[in-house]
Amino acid sequence: MSKIAVSSEGPSLDDQVDPRFGRAAGFVVVDPETMVTEYIDNGRSQVMAQGAGIQAAELIARAGVSWVLTGFVGPKAFQALNAAGVQVAQNLEGLTVRQAVERFKSGEVAGAATADRR
Repeated sequence: MSKIAVSSEGPSLDDQVDPRFGRAAGFVVVDPETMVTEYIDNGRSQVMAQGAGIQAAELIARAGVSWVLTGFVGPKAFQALNAAGVQVAQNLEGLTVRQAVERFKSGEVAGAATADRR
């Protein structure tokens, strides 16, 4: 199974899923088989006036993940992730990173066909 990235308010499995993809504090990259993690800081995107989602999508694509678990992905970031071959699962806010990964592993998480239009 490939690595997944979860938008996160902090660097650990027990931190909350950050509901914002583009302006998330960072991403916990998880190997779902071993639960080994690494953290990608997204601080540069947080201060951008625009383009934060595209910048975050580039970070994720370079990390070699196949899925992103998050709360909300805007249309431009969704398109950039899609172009990079990264599948997106949305509406996972209110969970810890660990809970989101466990839901993914159990098959409770479906890929989104379009960006969330909040």
